[in-house]
Amino acid sequence: MSLSDRERRLLAEMEAALATDDPGLESKLAGSTMTATKPRLLLALALVVLGIGVIFAGLISKTTPVGVVGFLISLTGVLTLVRSLGAVAKGAPRAKTSRKSLSQRLDERWEQRDL
Repeated sequence: MSLSDRERRLLAEMEAALATDDPGLESKLAGSTMTATKPRLLLALALVVLGIGVIFAGLISKTTPVGVVGFLISLTGVLTLVRSLGAVAKGAPRAKTSRKSLSQRLDERWEQRDL
């Protein structure tokens, strides 16, 4: 079931109003804004190194809870690092395509729902 001409016009008007009223929201809805910054990558690496150091401290002192805490610190650093690198990979340049309006993208999704 496609939209009527009147509904398409109303949707285009709402989209234009959204773009002028709140361009930040429109850009957030258009795509991911998550970026991996240098401090975030450095923090992740620091957490991994600190975690490994705490693990060794737990091994030397033969205290299991210290080793477990070191493992958790290191795991947090690795997860942060992987997430940051994933954001960098998503931000890689893609092939240029013609930008479609919100209403066109919604129409395409609506048409593909039955496939």
